[in-house]
Amino acid sequence: MKAIANLLFEARILKDIPRSGFHFLGSGDESVAEHSFVATFIGYVISQIAPDADALKLLQMCLIHDLTEARTGDLNYVQKKYLAVDESRAIGDLTEDLPFGKAVADLIEEFNAAETLEAQLAHDADQLALVLELKALHDAGNNGPKAWLPHVVGRLRTSVGQSLAKQILDTASDEWWFEDKADL
Repeated sequence: MKAIANLLFEARILKDIPRSGFHFLGSGDESVAEHSFVATFIGYVISQIAPDADALKLLQMCLIHDLTEARTGDLNYVQKKYLAVDESRAIGDLTEDLPFGKAVADLIEEFNAAETLEAQLAHDADQLALVLELKALHDAGNNGPKAWLPHVVGRLRTSVGQSLAKQILDTASDEWWFEDKADL
């Protein structure tokens, strides 16, 4: 149980680790845990509209895809030009004492390989979480996301992800609550 308690503390620290790419936009911020929640929720939505996917596996991958960042931090694309993360070592250290460590390691490795349908959908959920953030920032007046969005959308791997991205980009981020202006 001690190893499991340590895992829980390790996952909890993701609330305190900022996503580093927002520095380049000059606005916006998000922790790794906040990002993981949104990606997992998107994974849930995708699991409902992609019936061929194993929903549990998809959700598990979305939930833990950035777990190793508790050890490595969240490196943005500039930092990745100069630093090499030993993610295999981080996965090994993270999972070595867990009774279900192999299952966690296998999920992270499957996500990273991006060969299965679930891994590709989880990758899309990860990118769609960023699309949502960028769209909300753009709608609030930040012009930086306009240059980023084509690159992020270009990383989507599935038709489901591409369709969701198109709709996100075509929808105002405040439409869900501002639709009925008569209540204002």
